[in-house]
Amino acid sequence: MQLRNKTILVTGGARGLGRAFAEAAIKAGAHVLIADVIDGTEVAKQIGARFLPVDLASPSSIQDLSKKVEKLDGLVNNAAITNSGGRTMEELDVDVWDKVMAVNVRGTWLMMRGCLPALRRVKGNVVIVASVTALWGAPRLLAYISSKGAVIAMTRGMARELGPDGITVNAVAPGLTEVEATEYVPAERHQHYAQGRALKRSQQAQDACGAVMFLLSDDAAFMTGQVLPVNGGFVMN
Repeated sequence: MQLRNKTILVTGGARGLGRAFAEAAIKAGAHVLIADVIDGTEVAKQIGARFLPVDLASPSSIQDLSKKVEKLDGLVNNAAITNSGGRTMEELDVDVWDKVMAVNVRGTWLMMRGCLPALRRVKGNVVIVASVTALWGAPRLLAYISSKGAVIAMTRGMARELGPDGITVNAVAPGLTEVEATEYVPAERHQHYAQGRALKRSQQAQDACGAVMFLLSDDAAFMTGQVLPVNGGFVMN
């Protein structure tokens, strides 16, 4: 129960990886808030969390959420969109690029900024969910991998800025995971990832939970600015 009595906020917590992180945090003893643009009221009831609506594309929505949070021991910046899958860089629309950046990059920054007072009160820990795609340069996914490369850079910059406050900021980089958000991905792409891993199987949402729970815990108190690839050995540091 390494997160006993800690308060953890998980963005994108109504489904997929976010829900898995929320459930793992509850199992580890935390009080969990899930924030999402989709209605997570029923999910929150099912897993024993509290739901807060948020739209990461809307600065005012993020500001409204931050006013409802007084103390945060941990923030999992997980929410993101893809939108550009399957298109080459020449086919990619400017509007799609801007939407991905608004949610994945600006939204991550604004969520961090909004939650800083609550994190500072208890010297909280932050985990940003990046992606293995940004580490190997997945083709036909340029907006998404660019946004995830940006949040990796943000992880390091924020770690430097917030270290004096006792706040840690780390990232995990999961591989292609079998969740609702990746149902559109062709089966051959899933197979490509599975065969390219040292551990030759599909990646499930629960596979990244251990790393995230560790980074939220006091056991990781002297670790910051790091990126942990959690992808079965598809990419190795």
